[in-house]
Amino acid sequence: MNRRDVLKTSGGTMVMALAASAGLFRTGEAFAQEWNKSAFEVKNLNDVVKAMGGSTATESKDISFVNAPDIAENGAVVPVGATSKIPKTESISILVEKNPNALSASFTIPDGTEPTITTRVKMGQTSNVYALVKADGKFFYAVKEVKVTLGGCGG
Repeated sequence: MNRRDVLKTSGGTMVMALAASAGLFRTGEAFAQEWNKSAFEVKNLNDVVKAMGGSTATESKDISFVNAPDIAENGAVVPVGATSKIPKTESISILVEKNPNALSASFTIPDGTEPTITTRVKMGQTSNVYALVKADGKFFYAVKEVKVTLGGCGG
């Protein structure tokens, strides 16, 4: 290792240490939370809600899809996004009804953060896509049908 590499490495470490000590970020938040394995193994919306600690989910007009297409040309990479206008939104999850495992993604929304997410999911066939929102301990959802012309889960 030469002198320049040592200075780069130690300088970056020093900046991170100073930022942490100044309270600009909390080091515990940098690590991923435990994932809910059982929620990712179930087959439908109701079972996902139960695996996440709820009892039922209510349809809501305060949840909207951001960029989910009506027709996806390739099921291997379908863009999906959701926004919640429900106060105290804690998490937003994306479910694909006809996939082998319904839950495709789940995002924790920290306090003070705009409750909007975007991701890409894989879809094997035309299916309903759900945006599941946990807000103030209750579950809400919105649904949209996405038609797939070329399958992504083995199609």
